[in-house]
Amino acid sequence: MDSERSRIAVAGASGLIGSALVRSLAADGHEVVRLVRRAPRGADEVRWDPAAGRVDAAGLEGCDAVVDLAGAGVGDHRWTEAYKARIRDSRVRGTRVLAEAVASLERPVRVFVSGSAIGYYGDTGGRAVDESAPAGEGFLPSLCVEWEGAAAPAREAGVRTVFARTGLVVARHGGAWGRLFPLFRAGLGGRLGDGSQYWSFVALHDEVAALRHLLDRDDLSGPFNLTAPHPLTNREITAAMGRVLHRPTPFAVPAPVLRAVLGEMSGDVLGSARVLPARLLESGFRFAFPEIDGAIRAAL
Repeated sequence: MDSERSRIAVAGASGLIGSALVRSLAADGHEVVRLVRRAPRGADEVRWDPAAGRVDAAGLEGCDAVVDLAGAGVGDHRWTEAYKARIRDSRVRGTRVLAEAVASLERPVRVFVSGSAIGYYGDTGGRAVDESAPAGEGFLPSLCVEWEGAAAPAREAGVRTVFARTGLVVARHGGAWGRLFPLFRAGLGGRLGDGSQYWSFVALHDEVAALRHLLDRDDLSGPFNLTAPHPLTNREITAAMGRVLHRPTPFAVPAPVLRAVLGEMSGDVLGSARVLPARLLESGFRFAFPEIDGAIRAAL
């Protein structure tokens, strides 16, 4: 889609990744249609209500691609049963309604890119995994399995369907890293637990570039890990943050404290995800910021 002007619909266009993707597509002259939950304010917006299972499918006619990046923030609140239901419903229902709309179009889109996460693999410990690995156990793996399964209507209609399993996005504002930067700048940063757990990160620039790559390549479908090729431990990332920001990192948050404060979500923070982007690399994608120091500097 780089060589010609395309019409691309994006759900979650106001989020960290979605807004960066929209800027990138628009800068290259593509027509971006944003899915919004309020009344549309122009021809570049389409109304949808994922909770109610409704979308204005007519507004998607003529689109070359649909990208689904919508969903309640996993780390925005403590994981009560009610909030876990909200996380699940916002992703599964939203993806299903979009996939069904895509399947109903008179003129099929070329590709449906459905957001997912490396939470699919669960806690991998020190074991490196790629897209061939099975789903793990727990809330996030089961969520990701159901989330990806919700895209079935599009895939069954013959639409090329891609699952973007995103890692921890290194960005100055938004996401997990948006919370880390202020702490480290203030000299209050430190490892979480014993720091041995692997964090699979990706620079926001590379996240957007990878999504563009998946949109462009008609031969790519199925799951792709959107993570830098060299995952590091939390201890190593803590050292890198201190090194790049020129701040000390003397503090450590003990695991029991994290469990008391975060509840069930602490398992995701203390868990280890050593995830490799095997299929992305095999497809010829090249990371601009494969190392953590560069990814951090790119976010500043």
